[in-house]
Amino acid sequence: MVYTNDMNLVSDSGYCMPFEDRDGNVELTLPYGEQKHPHTGERFFHHGVDFKTEYYLLSALADGKITGIGSDTKHGLYVNIQYGNYVVKYGHLSSCHATFGQQVEAGRMVGVSSELLHMEVHYGEEEIDPVDFITMIFSNMRSSGRYGSSRNPPEIVTIEADITTDYDAQKEEVEKLMLRYYPAYMEAIRNGTYTVGKHTEQSLRNIFTVSAVKNYFFETIPSLSNPLGISTKAAPVAAKVQNLLIADFMNFLALKHQVFLPGLTDDEKKK
Repeated sequence: MVYTNDMNLVSDSGYCMPFEDRDGNVELTLPYGEQKHPHTGERFFHHGVDFKTEYYLLSALADGKITGIGSDTKHGLYVNIQYGNYVVKYGHLSSCHATFGQQVEAGRMVGVSSELLHMEVHYGEEEIDPVDFITMIFSNMRSSGRYGSSRNPPEIVTIEADITTDYDAQKEEVEKLMLRYYPAYMEAIRNGTYTVGKHTEQSLRNIFTVSAVKNYFFETIPSLSNPLGISTKAAPVAAKVQNLLIADFMNFLALKHQVFLPGLTDDEKKK
């Protein structure tokens, strides 16, 4: 397809690739167009492209709007994002982090892939090879110099309180690890390949039981970002919970990926 000047996508927030290329060579497992089924040998037309992914954070490509979220037998959990006259579909997601009708900017995380990402692109009524569209986005990135960050997590409103944890000195390293591995951590818990430690689970139960008795919850109006309605009064509780959750996440990294925070001794790693 030949792009004309009026088909160029303009975005005040810049442009972003759909996901971060971690290894320098993302594998395209099934291209767009006429294909041959690898198992049956049957010819069929593939209306998008498939990438081999490992629970990648998926980003909005430019200024856009969430126009569809759903699930079907063909593409599993999916999200549709409209950018001007373009509509992009991300399919086979493990989770979605956007809401219908939400306005998004380049780099805003909208979901997490599974081990496979299916991507489709339409311009009006016309179907487009997603690789051509991504190439156009990359060209816009280079020419405009406005790059959306693909590492931005969903917008989260926190309580106005000084919450300190045992990991404050290594906060930057912890955040980097979470941006890369947290989707895999949640998926492992979901599918049963990793079980939260009994100590962590019991401690969380105790914290929430005591907090309920002390009326720490519902002091403010609950919201999506603060479902328990906690206020500054509950800051010590929030700190304890964060310590437990970060510790369990680091335990997952050690057991499943042999990844540790820098500076740990061999004895600390074994522990």
